[in-house]
Amino acid sequence: MVLSAFRGALGFLTTLPVGHSKAAWEAFATCPVVMVPVGYVLGALLSLPLVFGLPDAIVGFTFVLGVGLFAGINNFDGLLDVADGVATHGNPEAARAAMKDSAIGVGAVLALGVVLLGLFAVGFTLSGSAPRVLGTVVAAEVGAKLGMVTVLARGTASHEGLGSALSSNATIWTLPLGVLLALPAALLTLPHPAGAVAVTVGVTTGVVVERWARDRLGGINGDVLGATNEIARLAALLAGVIAWTLW
Repeated sequence: MVLSAFRGALGFLTTLPVGHSKAAWEAFATCPVVMVPVGYVLGALLSLPLVFGLPDAIVGFTFVLGVGLFAGINNFDGLLDVADGVATHGNPEAARAAMKDSAIGVGAVLALGVVLLGLFAVGFTLSGSAPRVLGTVVAAEVGAKLGMVTVLARGTASHEGLGSALSSNATIWTLPLGVLLALPAALLTLPHPAGAVAVTVGVTTGVVVERWARDRLGGINGDVLGATNEIARLAALLAGVIAWTLW
């Protein structure tokens, strides 16, 4: 059951060729906390461009490219939709309508540009870093997945869909178990606190996004979940890199 759920989460959150089956998806949907371990796998893959000694600018570019290649674009789509919702004035119905509109708004363009530039800056900064620093990338990815679990554990779906399919199976134990699964990632950079900072910022981002979705949209949905992943990844990476630089 757990292995099937993990395979379903890998298929949902990455482009890895693990196959897609109804059984794996259903197992994942009933145990959404398995998103957290996926962060370890994906974080390790995203760290690869940082270890080959390439020019800094090339490393920055390949880091961005790696996010697209290994993590796919599904969550980016959620980010763009939510950004259009943020940029919309009016009641929750107007915001949800903007998110469903297939046209790309100014909010979406701005959000995508900021995220891609931020990821490039992280890759550029970490180029040629010591192996222990790469633990910050893994910790940030785990933190992002913990942020998604936080949204599911705290939030209520605004309508039937992906958000309700996952959040309806979250229990009072989902978030504590997610924190427990993320704890090793927080320890990866010890004695330096960068890993712990990245994980903490990831889960905090989940709290902030869920609160916003509750107030602005009347609840969470699949787009909110995808946006959480992208925002939390970037926030955790930036916080981890800044922590490493300052301390």
